[in-house]
Amino acid sequence: MDVQIFALDDPRWVQILNGIRHDIYHLPEYVSIESKRLKSPAEAIVIQEENKVLFLPYLLRACKDFCPDHLKEREVFDAVSPYGYSGIILSQEALSTPTFIQLALKKITQTFKERNICSGFFRLHPILCSQYIEHLESSIASQDGITVSVDLLQSESKIWAHTRKGHQSTINKCKRLGLQARIVPFSKSLEIFMSIYTETMNRVSATQSYYFNQDYFENLLNLGDKLHCCIVENTDQIVAASLFFECCGIVQAHLGGTRTAFMSQSPFSLLLHHVRLWAKERGNEFLHLGGGVGGSQEDRLFKFKSGFSRQQHDFYTLRLIIDLDTYSELLQHRAHTIHLPLEKLQQSTFFPAYRTAS
Repeated sequence: MDVQIFALDDPRWVQILNGIRHDIYHLPEYVSIESKRLKSPAEAIVIQEENKVLFLPYLLRACKDFCPDHLKEREVFDAVSPYGYSGIILSQEALSTPTFIQLALKKITQTFKERNICSGFFRLHPILCSQYIEHLESSIASQDGITVSVDLLQSESKIWAHTRKGHQSTINKCKRLGLQARIVPFSKSLEIFMSIYTETMNRVSATQSYYFNQDYFENLLNLGDKLHCCIVENTDQIVAASLFFECCGIVQAHLGGTRTAFMSQSPFSLLLHHVRLWAKERGNEFLHLGGGVGGSQEDRLFKFKSGFSRQQHDFYTLRLIIDLDTYSELLQHRAHTIHLPLEKLQQSTFFPAYRTAS
C-alpha cells in the first residue's frame, strides 16, 4: 500500500478525484475556503494499491490549548473534516474490496500517529458512504442522524407525488401570490444573500458556528460554476435565498434563509421545489437537503426537509483515537481544567472529548 499526503496546491489532489465520485467538499477549492475560515492547515491523505484508492481531506488543529505543560514541548494535532460531508471516498475497485478498506484505515492511523495527530473526527458523506459503511467497525463509525435527498431520476410527477400535502399547498399558494423563484449569479446577489441569511440566523437564535463573515462568502465564489444561488422574489423584493453546490451528479443545499416579514408565506418551499426541478433538468441524480439541527429527527428543520422527499440516508461520523496515551493525557488535563470528573468527560458524546466546552 502506498501512502501519500497531499497539500492543497498538489496537482495530484485533482488527478485522484478525477477517478473517484466525490462531492464539492472534497475539492481543494472548497477545503481551502474552510482552511482560511478556521485558520487551520489543510491536507489530504491518499492510500493506494493498484486501482484501489482511499481519499480523505482534513484540517489540522493544534491542541496546545488542551495540553499539559510537558506535552507543549512537541506539537500535538487532531484532524477534523471541513464543514460538510468531506469524509472518506473510495474508488470503484476499493468499494468491492473490504479488506483494502480495513487495511487502509490502519494505514491512516499509523501515518497520523507518526505525524503527532492524536485523534480524527470525520463526517462521512451520507450518499457516498452507503457502499462501504458496512465494512467499518461500529466502534469507530457512529450513526449520528438521518439526512434527506430528492431522487432526481424520478419523473417530475413522482417527485411531486412524494411531496407532503402541506408543502404542495404552500408551493401552490406561493405561485398564486405571484412569488417567483430563479437561479441567479451569486456574485451579484452576495450582499442581499448575507442580509437574509444573517436575519434568519438571528431569528432562530443560531449558535455562533452558523454565522459566517463576508470573506467566507466571497471565497465561495472560487467554486466557480459549481456554486449556484436561488432566490424567491415578490415583485422586485428578494424574500428568500439559498446557496447550492453541484458536483458529480449531487446538488447540495448549503446555506439559506427567509425574510422574517415573509415567513407566513413560506417562500422557501417554492425555492426548494424550483431547485429540484432545475437540478433534475441539468441531469443530476440527487438534491441533498441534509438533516436537522444536531442530527435530530424531531427537529423542525428535519421535518420541513423530509416533506420534500421520502428518500433518506444514514449519517455517520468516523471517530478515531489515533494515539491513546496522548488522547488520555489531554482528556485528563481538560477534566482538571474545567473541574469535571474524568469519568463524566469520558462519557461525553462530543468528540474529541477533550474539546468539550466547560
